[in-house]
Amino acid sequence: MPYTAEKPQPRETAEELRARIPGWGADLDPKDRPSFPREQPGIKTGAHWDFPERQEEKSPRERSIEHRFLTPVFGTSAPPSGLSGVMRKYAYKYSEGRAAHWLILLAADRVNAWESHLLSLGTRHPDNPITETGVLSEFKSGGMSSRRGQKRADTKHQWLDPIIVAGPWLAVGAGAVLAVKALASRKTPR
Repeated sequence: MPYTAEKPQPRETAEELRARIPGWGADLDPKDRPSFPREQPGIKTGAHWDFPERQEEKSPRERSIEHRFLTPVFGTSAPPSGLSGVMRKYAYKYSEGRAAHWLILLAADRVNAWESHLLSLGTRHPDNPITETGVLSEFKSGGMSSRRGQKRADTKHQWLDPIIVAGPWLAVGAGAVLAVKALASRKTPR
């Protein structure tokens, strides 16, 4: 069981695992394992508890379906909210071993970023994509010249970077311009 001072016992013997999984046990020889001396029975772990004190759960948290309960300590500084929060909660209906779980979480991160951008428009200091993305440093610090003649992996997708970074901002800007034009054409009498 996780979060206890005792070392869990394997459910299958080493011979059973070696027969079932090719290559299992390649690191069983103690001389191949630098942590072996600390794994001997009877060595104190340093834990002064049998099971740690659990943090109080003040609002429902996402839970992995692989675990019986939350870890004893968990983050509460940025609880899920908005559409991204709904997406995150939905992602935890899938096992962590499935791609759907992680893809939904990745999409929720992007949605959360756009939620933050939209909320910043209502403040006195909205996001500035030019300075906050580091585009200006490409021209000030020799970003382009450091890529020429090098075998850097990022040069293969470098042409996509402006599209990925600026594309959504341009699309939102174009949408805002079209919305303003549509409103203006409705208000002018014919």
